[in-house]
Amino acid sequence: MVDKKDQEEMLKKAYEPAKLAMKYHPYYEGKIEVTAKCPVHSFSDFAVWYTPGVAEPCKDIHANPDKVYEHTSKGNMIAIVSDGTRVLGLGNIGPKAALPVMEGKALLFKYLGGVDAVPICLDTTDTEEIIRTVKALGPSFGGINLEDIENPKCFEILDRLRNEMDIPVWHDDQQGTATIVTAGAINAHKVVGKKISESKVAMVGAGAANIAIARIMVKAGFNIKNIVMVDSKGTLHKGREDIKNSHAEKWFMCENSNAENVVGDIEAAMKGADIVVAASKPGPGVIKKEWVQNMADDAIVFATANPIPEIWPWEAEEGGARVIATGRSDFPNQVNNSLGFPGIFRGALDVRAKTITDDMCIAAALEIAKTAEDKGLSESYIVPSMDDWEVFTREAVAVGMKAIETGIARINISKDELTHRAEELISRARNETKLLMDKEFIKPFPQ
Repeated sequence: MVDKKDQEEMLKKAYEPAKLAMKYHPYYEGKIEVTAKCPVHSFSDFAVWYTPGVAEPCKDIHANPDKVYEHTSKGNMIAIVSDGTRVLGLGNIGPKAALPVMEGKALLFKYLGGVDAVPICLDTTDTEEIIRTVKALGPSFGGINLEDIENPKCFEILDRLRNEMDIPVWHDDQQGTATIVTAGAINAHKVVGKKISESKVAMVGAGAANIAIARIMVKAGFNIKNIVMVDSKGTLHKGREDIKNSHAEKWFMCENSNAENVVGDIEAAMKGADIVVAASKPGPGVIKKEWVQNMADDAIVFATANPIPEIWPWEAEEGGARVIATGRSDFPNQVNNSLGFPGIFRGALDVRAKTITDDMCIAAALEIAKTAEDKGLSESYIVPSMDDWEVFTREAVAVGMKAIETGIARINISKDELTHRAEELISRARNETKLLMDKEFIKPFPQ
């Protein structure tokens, strides 16, 4: 158990990043910038990189459109697109206020996956206009990462763009969150000695994240009939006529989950559950420790809201939870998208995949889980941390191989080639950052 003094220290530590963020963001004026990747020995080199020499690769691409991947950065460049309507724990704050989040995402893409990412915050919330804009941007990018778009429109935007574009499009709040939570849930059940097919699952929140988490967990082996999902009005069940004609994804859960027809609130959904997966509003207090006490023995609690989890880890522990995970890096068991999207996009880009399927996400989830298992599972270690660098290469390879296996890839390369490319690009990104810091082209932290 965590004593009072330790709780106070953890609380102080939990709020420290917010203070530092307000100090460091204006100091650096952003987190990413464009740098050259080709040599410039003298101004005469621009005759090659720009006019007149550049005309030749342009003509080659015009004659052979797929050559764009050989002559340009498209193959390693993605767009992070948001309208700022559902920003992590902050809600609808608009595109300008969302930009720091998208820049942070771009930094993670580069540092963890060697993927070049451009934040694009759109000054529109209209579904059709977002779809048209992203499609118009398509020629410049090898993939699209949709981010922090409110539901239910995020489902339509994702589905339409996946069907209408020939490059990978995914919504990280859906597929990314689902991938890492599934990996963690699989390993948590191994730690407590329970079968995922028999597990009773309570899901707090019925937004884009938990809807996708449920879908991927079921495809990975959990039983949809054993899931009880809760939205702001209570559990999802066949009697929820209020959403029958307004939210197709929620209604699907009403019809197919909750076999025992549990009617009630979060407390009712959690009673007797083996695991609770919360992806709702920031806490604390969204989940109470008394409700954890009413879960099954050896309970598993995933409180993933940011910046503050739905229940503090020590409160979940006091309630009897045996395995506890959050979305934060300063607590054990961080089930955060950052473990997923850099490696998944790395693998998808390296085989020039046309899309990112659920099968590719499950391949990534299983590899994430296996990476942690290889190091030794415990109650405080169910998923790798961002320091476990090999996880990004391993999941990139797993995703790339699954894309090739299922016919989604444009190019067919060996596992060894995939491994080499991923290792090379990821290590280059880290080494480049270190070099810039060592030479103080990236300024040291202010005192």
